[in-house]
Amino acid sequence: MRVLLSTYGSRGDVEPVAGLAVRLRELGAEVRVCAPPDEEFARRLAGVGVPMVPVGRSARALTTSAPPAPSDLPGRAADVIARQLDAVTAAAEGCDAMVVTGMLPAAAGARSVAEKLGIPSVSVTFQQLTLPSPHHRPLAYPGRPLPPEVTDSRVLWDLDARHINALFGAALNTNRASIGLPPVGNVRDYVLGDRPWLATDPTLDPWLGTPGLDVVQTGAWILPDERPLPAELTAFLEAGPPPVYVGFGSMPMRESTDVAQVAVEAIRAQGRRVVMARGWAGLSRGPAGDGDGDGDERDDCFVVGEVNQQELFGRVAAVVHHGGAGTTTTAARAGAPQVVVPQLADQPYWAGRVAALGVGAAHDGPVPTFASLSAALATALAPETRARAAAVAGAVRADGTTVAATLLLDAASRERPPVSA
Repeated sequence: MRVLLSTYGSRGDVEPVAGLAVRLRELGAEVRVCAPPDEEFARRLAGVGVPMVPVGRSARALTTSAPPAPSDLPGRAADVIARQLDAVTAAAEGCDAMVVTGMLPAAAGARSVAEKLGIPSVSVTFQQLTLPSPHHRPLAYPGRPLPPEVTDSRVLWDLDARHINALFGAALNTNRASIGLPPVGNVRDYVLGDRPWLATDPTLDPWLGTPGLDVVQTGAWILPDERPLPAELTAFLEAGPPPVYVGFGSMPMRESTDVAQVAVEAIRAQGRRVVMARGWAGLSRGPAGDGDGDGDERDDCFVVGEVNQQELFGRVAAVVHHGGAGTTTTAARAGAPQVVVPQLADQPYWAGRVAALGVGAAHDGPVPTFASLSAALATALAPETRARAAAVAGAVRADGTTVAATLLLDAASRERPPVSA
C-alpha cells in the first residue's frame, strides 16, 4: 500500500507527520511526505528513512519574514494552493490513501489533489480550535476579529466559515477550476470533511464533542527520538543541578527583542542554570545587539540548536516555551513543569491547559518581563507542581501513531475511504 502524507507549516506540523510515516512503514506501507523545503525538515525525515517531496516556499522564511498585511492573505493563499497542486499531484500518483494537514490553504489544495485523483483522504489537525465546537471560540484571522460580545457558538462558527471563505475561497476555487474541479462553497467544511482526525492527547486536550461532527481523536503522533544529546550538553547537565530549558521553537519573538536576557535573568534569580534553544528567533545568551551571540561569559547557561527534546526535558527542572502542541506534549510526557509564554493561534489554549492541569503556569501575554516570568517560574518550580507534572505524565498516551496508522490501513484494505473523501 502506498500512502502520501501532506503537510505545510513549521516543525510542529512536520514532526508528528514523520512519526506517523515511521509507524506506517513499520506496518508495511510505502510512505512519502510532502513538506516545506527547509533543510531541517529534510534532514529530520532523512534521519528516519522517510522520503520527502519538497513543496512550496521555505516555512522558516515565511514565518520569520514580516507578517503579511491582511489584504495580502488571499494572494498568498493562491500561491500556496497552486504550489500544492503542482507538487502534491506528482507525489500522489499511484497512492492508495492521503493524510492531509498543515495551514488551511495548503490543506485545501492537497485535499483537492486527492479529489482530482480519486484518492481517499483524511484531514488531520494537531489542535482542536479549528474544529467547530460549542465548547470553544474559533481562532480569529488577521484583520477579521471576532466580536468579543458575541457568545453564541453557532453565530461565531458561522462567522468563522464566512471569514475563511472571504480569505481563501476565491484562491481555492480559481486553482480548482484550473484542474477541472467544481467550486467549493464552504472552504472550512471541505477541508475538514465529515470525519476529521484530532491528533492530540485526550488527557492534555479532551475533545468534548460537537453534534453533527464525527471527530476521531487518535492521540498525539509522537516520533520516538533515539538521538543522543551532544557530549557538551550532557557534560553541562551533569555538572550541576537540573537547569531550566527556555526555547520558543518556530516563533520569531518579534515583540520580545530582549526575551533571552529576560529569561536568563529570571531563571538565575530562581537559583537555576539555563539551557537555551536558539530556535527560529535566534536566541543567544549575549546582550541584545552585542553581535557575537555569546556575550555572557558565565558558565551557567548552555545554548543549543537542534536537540532531542524527549531526552532533554526529562533532565530539566522546568520548560519555558511558546505553547506549541508538540512542545507541550513532549514536556508533559517527560513530567517537566512548564511555563507557557503564548504568542499566537492555539498557544493561549495550550497555556490554559497547562495551568488547568496544574503542571505549570500560563504567562499572561506574549511579552515576558523579569517580574512576570519570575512569578510564573516560581509556580512551575514549586514542589507540588513537579509532583502533579509527574502524575500527569503517567496518563499521557504514546500510541497515537499506532491508532492512526491502523485506522488508515484497515480502512484502505476494505477498499473504501478511511474517512470522507
